[in-house]
Amino acid sequence: MSRHILLLLVFGFYFCTRSSAQRIDNSSVFKTVSSPSYFRIQYDNDYFTRTDCYYTQGIEFEYVNSILKKFPISRLLLKPRRGEMRYGISIDHVAYTPTSTSSNQILYGDRPFAACLSLKTFALATDSSRRRRISSALIAGVIGPSAGGQEMQTTIHRWLNNPLPKGWQYQIQNDLILNYQVNYEKELLNLSNIFSLNSANELRIGTLNDKVSGGFSFLLGKFFDPYRSIGKSKTRGKWSYYLYGNPQLSLIAYDASLQGGVFDHQSAYTIPASAISRVSFQGNYGIVVSISSIYLEYCQSYLTREFDTGKYHRWGGVRIGISF
Repeated sequence: MSRHILLLLVFGFYFCTRSSAQRIDNSSVFKTVSSPSYFRIQYDNDYFTRTDCYYTQGIEFEYVNSILKKFPISRLLLKPRRGEMRYGISIDHVAYTPTSTSSNQILYGDRPFAACLSLKTFALATDSSRRRRISSALIAGVIGPSAGGQEMQTTIHRWLNNPLPKGWQYQIQNDLILNYQVNYEKELLNLSNIFSLNSANELRIGTLNDKVSGGFSFLLGKFFDPYRSIGKSKTRGKWSYYLYGNPQLSLIAYDASLQGGVFDHQSAYTIPASAISRVSFQGNYGIVVSISSIYLEYCQSYLTREFDTGKYHRWGGVRIGISF
């Protein structure tokens, strides 16, 4: 047992230092908020890593409350026989750009401009006795000009008095986002809530992306048990602080932000299927501090290239949450 855990740790740290641009999913155990109800804001930007390309920005507003169980779409989510259920919704906006936004020409061999706006309905099922979590999500929205990526980036550049971005007229055109996602996490080791090691697996199917991922996550510090029943958790007035790491291997079948939408094939420039990297690695790492009802996080991600002529990419992010 200990030998297998050591091998996993070596494997994970290796890929964290070398690692399809995607945000860290907030359903993960290392992002647990120990409350039945909370609101959390997430902001990602490659400005944190002094870059300005590829996954250039992401914003998410997340809300979890038991009342969302009555939300009609929640009926489509997984409800395991065993496990404490929590329900939530989030609004997500993300933008992707090539390595340069100063050219009014298509940069062939580079990443296409793309923006996505979506509503995610999700459920978290935590089984404290089996030390596992099963989460599911239904994502619906739009990719393309209607998502407002050009307007968002142009506004930010004006605020910062930076040159206005060019080339958005060649972005991926409007198409439907309809995706279903399932995550499975299982605790492998816990040392008095000072160190925790978990397997982490994910499946995504739909019009935005089709992929399967596997890896693990670890927490190191002083943290609240992420598998403990929220109803029995008493964290008010208490502190939690820890580092986390999350290396993942992904097998990718389709990515609309690179290849264009499923229904509209009029985009001026896309990456052909033959040039898509079918295997990718992503390493996520960060620090979390929880003070009573406040959740604070800073993280960074490091990724391998998503297509043959692409480059490795890094970005950072901050999260602020409040439970009630």
